[in-house]
Amino acid sequence: MKNGLARWLTDIWYKDHFIGVWLLPLSLIFSHIVRFRKFLYTKGILKSYTIPVPIIVVGNITVGGTGKTPLIIYLAEILKNSGFNPGIISRGYGGLAQSWPQRVYNDSDPNQIGDEALLIAKQTNCPMAVGPSRVNAANMLVEQTDCNIILSDDGLQHYALRRDIEIAVIDGDRRFGNNYMLPAGPLREPIERLQHVNFTIVNGEKHAAHEYSMQLVGDTLVNLISGEQKSLEAFNGIGCHAIAGIGNPKRFFNLLKIAGLNCINHSFPDHYQFQQDDIEYADDKPVLMTEKDAVKCTTFAGLQHWFLPVKAIPESHFSDKLLKLLKRTS
Repeated sequence: MKNGLARWLTDIWYKDHFIGVWLLPLSLIFSHIVRFRKFLYTKGILKSYTIPVPIIVVGNITVGGTGKTPLIIYLAEILKNSGFNPGIISRGYGGLAQSWPQRVYNDSDPNQIGDEALLIAKQTNCPMAVGPSRVNAANMLVEQTDCNIILSDDGLQHYALRRDIEIAVIDGDRRFGNNYMLPAGPLREPIERLQHVNFTIVNGEKHAAHEYSMQLVGDTLVNLISGEQKSLEAFNGIGCHAIAGIGNPKRFFNLLKIAGLNCINHSFPDHYQFQQDDIEYADDKPVLMTEKDAVKCTTFAGLQHWFLPVKAIPESHFSDKLLKLLKRTS
């Protein structure tokens, strides 16, 4: 039921704009709530908290994935290479832990702390904490680790946490859909919110001079069981299944198609909790998936299952400008 509703809304937001018009009265109500909530924080009626280290928030203004996770991993590496000790916080979306915040380790259960959090922790080896309150998660890292800067994965709308730098990520293919706010469209905040962030990163081709383009690249598949690595080209001509439970599955499927693979595509909702039956098929074709999905499938995967790690590569001058701004704000 929930999965069907998610697909229906996605079709309205990005395909059938006519139906979205009928939901505009609800969007107007949501828009007023969003603006009033921000007004309360601006006036200090709702309290914002300052953490004693710089905070960089990486988020978006639309529902669904835009490529934030690979960018967070990229930023963690850039900061470490520049002499910082970054910590990372996140909502832990999909995690079922009974208490929050939670520290995230390489062997943490993704069902407890969320799939994206585990992926980030494994890729960065940075101290990480997750929880509904980014303030509590950030304080946990400051108290328990030697981090001297914090990256917030998502949280652009989490105004309880004061931030020094804001980075908004946009899906270059889908942009803002029908440009309506929830539920008629995919927008969490009005598009003009982007006028107040420090950097706008486009996952794909940028549309404006002030934007920075970012490419996600990956050409090597990794076996979930053996760890064996094979190039994408090795799977040309044999036929594969491709599964994706991410914000925009089409992006993953297109990447495989461009590489010349002939795949039967299976899309699932973002943060989908995979079961063994979801990734097994009657034939013996290889099953390819994203790295985010792979962290949830390792306990029941077989030798036919492979994942594709990807890396974010923003425009070269983006990191220079970020570090310069960080130096001025620190």
